[in-house]
Amino acid sequence: MGIVFWMFSLLALPVLQSAKILTVCLIGGSHYLLLDEISHSLHQHGHEVRMLLQLGNPVITGLSYAGRADSYRTSAWSLGEKYIAEYNGWFLEQQTQFLLGRENFNDFLKFMGHLSHQCDRLLGDAEMMTFLQRERYDIAILDAFNPCSFILARKLGLRYVAFYPGALNGPLSAALPSPVSSIPVFSSRLTDRMNLLARAKNLFYSLLAPIGQERVWSTFRGVAERHLESGPPPGGLEELHQGAELWAFNTDFSLEFPQPLPPYTVLVGGVLNKQATPLDQDLQLWISSFGEAGFVVVTLGSMVSSVSVDSLLVELVAGFSRIPQGVLWRYDQERWPSHLEKPPNVRLVDWLPLNDLLGHRRALVFITHGGQNSLLQAVYHAVPVLGIPLFGDQFDNVVRAEFKSSALSLSRIHRSHPVAPALRLTQWVEHVLHSGGGAHLRPASLTQPWYQRYLLDLVLLLSLGLLGPVVLCWACCKNKTCRDKHKKIR
Repeated sequence: MGIVFWMFSLLALPVLQSAKILTVCLIGGSHYLLLDEISHSLHQHGHEVRMLLQLGNPVITGLSYAGRADSYRTSAWSLGEKYIAEYNGWFLEQQTQFLLGRENFNDFLKFMGHLSHQCDRLLGDAEMMTFLQRERYDIAILDAFNPCSFILARKLGLRYVAFYPGALNGPLSAALPSPVSSIPVFSSRLTDRMNLLARAKNLFYSLLAPIGQERVWSTFRGVAERHLESGPPPGGLEELHQGAELWAFNTDFSLEFPQPLPPYTVLVGGVLNKQATPLDQDLQLWISSFGEAGFVVVTLGSMVSSVSVDSLLVELVAGFSRIPQGVLWRYDQERWPSHLEKPPNVRLVDWLPLNDLLGHRRALVFITHGGQNSLLQAVYHAVPVLGIPLFGDQFDNVVRAEFKSSALSLSRIHRSHPVAPALRLTQWVEHVLHSGGGAHLRPASLTQPWYQRYLLDLVLLLSLGLLGPVVLCWACCKNKTCRDKHKKIR
């Protein structure tokens, strides 16, 4: 028996080997939280992990840029105080525009323009690039929302896993089979139950999507030209997306509309979800003061630290003052308007232990912007949601949550998965490493030209085959008619 055990252990050694993994986080906020948890999970499973972290983007108050002291390592890179101040000033103004309902595609392109500039500066840092190349990583985990991550991986010559922090059908194509008749296109705000008019709208949005993606890529094309020895990939951003060994999405079917998924796609929604832990004494005493009435949690996301629209603030405060529940509101207290009196049942805090609050038995409602992490945590803890979407995918997220079943039902579905999300991703990354890449997961359709993928060459051939004889007969008949008419004239 002992011999068998040791033989099995020796056979298992390749599976247990540690890998060198680079995680790339170039955006702050919830993106940082997710990559932090993923990096920690990979480290906990014996891998040597380093996060490339760009400083200066909005990050969660109360968390350190240094990562976890007992976990993975961090290489921080900064754009400099002057640029950071300018960028954060612009972002603050964008918050106001979002709250006024003025979000549009041009604003998204401006945001991508900022990311492109930051990317150019990062890739031009010879010292940082030399250090990363010298480390010889086995694989990289990218934040797939930022095209710079893909250009960086290509520059370093690394295989990469694309982790997308949102839902399946985001603003940039990930080559997923998405029938237009039943799968809502990004920003359409549709459900999977579409009438004729809704399908027409979805088709229209699907035709616009490649144009939008090309405009996004145009902001990064110059960066790729300057920093990639082989130049920008001919297929643009889509080619970089198709080069991923694996795509992991921060979602699952407790929120998503059902759709077909290829083998290279894995759903790991709920990476940040955990069993609630006890709150600190001060917060617990405040909650207890409202008795069985309970409390409401309010946060508009990790990057929107306060509401800067006076009319909206007045409306929210008026509503909160009329309810018996306590209201715990994540808000930058220094920016609270001096002319506006805060109701006694409202408590402002710079940072919320969201998971622990939603897991508290007296949490009644969660008022949220509809970010993916927030919704998944509400689903996990079965807390009803009141959505105030502001920009990007939040409108689609709230539509999906609205058309799904009750909070308790969603929670049962979400919790019933046999493998926790972070472990699920770790196991898939290890599978890709141990199998020498993800080529066996990618269908041939990813490398086909678009006209072959949609069978347009076959349609053209069949059209010629069917119409050819018809045209030939028509030409012969016309020619015969002309000859007969000519004979009559003679």
